[in-house]
Amino acid sequence: MISPLRITPVWKVPSVQGSEPVVLVPFAAPPSSLASAPLLNTVIIHYVDLPPNYKDEEGLQFLRRDLDANEVVSIFGPGMSTLAANQLLRILHGRRVAGTLDDPSVQINTMKFTKREQKIALDYLRKNIPVDEIVNAGLRAEDELVALEGRQVEDIEVTKPSPLIYKPAEAESEKPKPKPSPYGDSIFDKIRARNVARIEEEMRIKEELERKKEEELAKMTPGELAKLEEKKTRVVSPRMKEFLEKGTSDLEAPPEMKHWERILPSAVVVLLGVGFLVAYSEFYRPPKRKDRLWPDIPPAAATIIGIAGINLVIFALWRVPHLWGFFNRYFLIVPATPKPISILGAMFSHQKLAVHLVPNMLTLWFFGTALHDDIGRGNFLATYLGTGALSALISMSTYILRNQLYVSSLGASGALYGIAAAYFWLHRFEDFRIFGLPPEPMNGIPGLAFLGLAVGINVLGVFRLAVHNIDVISHLSGAAFGVLAAHFIEKKLEAKKQLAEQKKAPIQSAVPSVDQGLVQKSSPEK
Repeated sequence: MISPLRITPVWKVPSVQGSEPVVLVPFAAPPSSLASAPLLNTVIIHYVDLPPNYKDEEGLQFLRRDLDANEVVSIFGPGMSTLAANQLLRILHGRRVAGTLDDPSVQINTMKFTKREQKIALDYLRKNIPVDEIVNAGLRAEDELVALEGRQVEDIEVTKPSPLIYKPAEAESEKPKPKPSPYGDSIFDKIRARNVARIEEEMRIKEELERKKEEELAKMTPGELAKLEEKKTRVVSPRMKEFLEKGTSDLEAPPEMKHWERILPSAVVVLLGVGFLVAYSEFYRPPKRKDRLWPDIPPAAATIIGIAGINLVIFALWRVPHLWGFFNRYFLIVPATPKPISILGAMFSHQKLAVHLVPNMLTLWFFGTALHDDIGRGNFLATYLGTGALSALISMSTYILRNQLYVSSLGASGALYGIAAAYFWLHRFEDFRIFGLPPEPMNGIPGLAFLGLAVGINVLGVFRLAVHNIDVISHLSGAAFGVLAAHFIEKKLEAKKQLAEQKKAPIQSAVPSVDQGLVQKSSPEK
């Protein structure tokens, strides 16, 4: 199975080991008008009613029922599925109630939706489901502040409890009670009192557990008690901090550019490169055995070993802190600041060893050697590099057109899908067996079925609601260009074969047969 091409953020990230992507605040044109839908009494609109198992990716129910297809079309227009529309509305309604509309840590759950779709959904919710977003955001901030204070209290040793929480009975009686407000308790006062009570109860339970644990340990081991848990904090040296800063983009936001200004330079370079590869495949002639670098290794194996070696060397260089800045600029595709040369560099870059580089290189060996034997080195290199560059260009252009500028991509999966699709297309009507299955006398699985399965899996990935880091656009475009390359290579090889047969036919007709020679030799005797 082909390992997916990975997508990682680049803003404020020193290398490919990044954190979660950050998405720009959506904006779009206002949606079309729609009549208000009736609300259900159980629809949650207050922060205090937020269920404890609330998750941002699941959201909250916003109406009595989900919208049907006609309602979705009237709100969003054609092109958005009913399932995706209801999912987006639930997520945004949940954020309005939870006070997290502007929280960047949860924006990853709506990355697959365009800015226009998010704007339309938010406008619809604000028009039809009244929620006091400001109050909910304030209550959430209050809860987060109390939780932060609670974490600070937990860092204090249990043997030295905070005097602010643990007071002797006599001290509590001496503490003057606050005068009641003439306006009554506000909702903030109730939230604060609830949080303080919860923290005190948690501290009491924790102290009791620690005391019991120490008593049990004292019964088993005499002497001084050892620390059971000790958190280790990673210390970054000043030198490493310098490398992190040099490898991190200093841009606070993507530069202001039009879509065509980001796409055109890379498109021109890729198209010129593909033209050169086509010419290279036409004029390439395999060297003689004595002139080869590895004469004792089959040509297909030598080619694949060379490509895999380049990938391994670049993977190792990614781990050198001195090169982080250079590799982030030229070996990573960044839609916000695209560089044409990075399309080639990203084809040889990988994020992880076990789940990215190794599976990709095993796939390259399996399909690459087979396709290389079928079409030769010149055609193979043109197919591998050409499909990889074109699929990366299509992927980058898609992110730019969708204004998803805060992501980046790297990996050879586009090229691998290209050579795998080319191989299955050349053998589309031949049967394949996997570990002897299906057994004889049943027919094997045709290559066209494998090609359809690979494409179908990635098409389903486009419509998945769950957030993933797989560049399915690169996979699909790589497969499409691989089929196209295989079609032209197949026609070219057939034309060369027919031309060779035509050149061979006149030579055979000019050579006299044995019978004709005997007749010619016996004629003088007459």
